[in-house]
This record gives sequence, C-alpha cells and structure tokens, in this order.
Amino acid sequence: MADLERARENLLKYLEYEIADKRVIEAMKRVPREAFVSQEQYQAAYDDRPLSIGFGQTISQPFIVALMVQALEIRGDEKVLELGTGSGYEAAILAELAQKVVTVECIPELAESARQVLDKLGYSNIEVHVAGKTLGWPEGAPYDAIIVSAGAPTVPQVLLEQLTWNGRLVIPVGSRWQQELLRVTKLRKRNNIENLGGCYFVPLIGEGAWGK
Repeated sequence: MADLERARENLLKYLEYEIADKRVIEAMKRVPREAFVSQEQYQAAYDDRPLSIGFGQTISQPFIVALMVQALEIRGDEKVLELGTGSGYEAAILAELAQKVVTVECIPELAESARQVLDKLGYSNIEVHVAGKTLGWPEGAPYDAIIVSAGAPTVPQVLLEQLTWNGRLVIPVGSRWQQELLRVTKLRKRNNIENLGGCYFVPLIGEGAWGK
C-alpha cells in the first residue's frame, strides 16, 4: 500500500506540472484508479500508461485522460456524454466535475462491470448504457460536452448533432493506428477545430465511424 500511495503522489505531481486546470487534478485526486483495474494490475494502477481491462480494451493513460477532460472546459452544471466507458475511470472523473454524465460502452460485459464499480463508489450522477447502432446516446441529447475514448476516421456528424451550441467535442481522429486529438466547438456559422496533438486509441466502432 505504501508503494501504491507513493506512485499515486508521483503521478499527481507530474499531472499538476502538465495540466493547467487544477480542478481536473483535484477530481483525479478523488478517484481511486486502483478500483478500476484488475487485482493483477493493482500495483501498476498509478503508472502513467494504459492498462489492459480485457476484451482488447484499456484504461487510458492518466495524462491523456486529464488532457481530454481539461479540453472539455467543464464548469459544473453541464451534462456530458462519454463514448467508451471501458473501466468507468474517466466517467468517475467527469462525474466529479459535471452535473450529469451519460456514458456508453459497446461491450456489455465492460458496461456492467463499470456500472458495478461506479455504484460501489457512490456515483449517483452517472448513467451507463450499452451502445446502440447510432453513435452516442441520442435519447439524452443535447449535451454540453462530448468526450470520445476511441479513434474515428472523421468527426462524426451524428455526434455534433447531439451537442448544444457552443458545446465541445473532444475526439481522436485519424487512422486505426494513429490519430490527432481534436477539440471541436459547435458554432452557428462555422465550427472551431483545435488540434491538441498526436495520440493512439482503439477504433471507434459504429455508424459514422469504423465498421466492425
């Protein structure tokens, strides 16, 4: 436990240096990453790298999570949509910052395990759904911010349609093997697109993204 706590402190110090929005850091301090990994990965919970969670999926690198969440510019009263629940770790961080989080996962087993962990940790402002054919969760739209934890070939129009005006979409866009992390702000005349740097995510599967 002492080694885990030391690793946690070291990771948070590094993130405090790299991430400007201190509210994101405070949210990450309140979320125990070890609760979202297997017993075999427990001692590596605070390594700044992705870890396997089964089904060919990973819990994302903490720095990337912090960077993406920071880019959403959450102020506290928003409804946020997350694509790619995975372990549920990022959803928990979002729930510390936003009023409500709707998260969708295409692998039912991961959706259920994430739901159990989030319930155990006491999060009452998160809805976990198994993804349908349409990307996102149109039933809950519109959203103030959308975060996508999988790479798409282009910015999906169907997700922009689920955003409010001035809403932010953070999404990796590129090939199956390499993407650029984009922040798209939905504006009435012309959307604003910012490139936040290179990244690598598993492919986003669904209509408007990669086929199976």
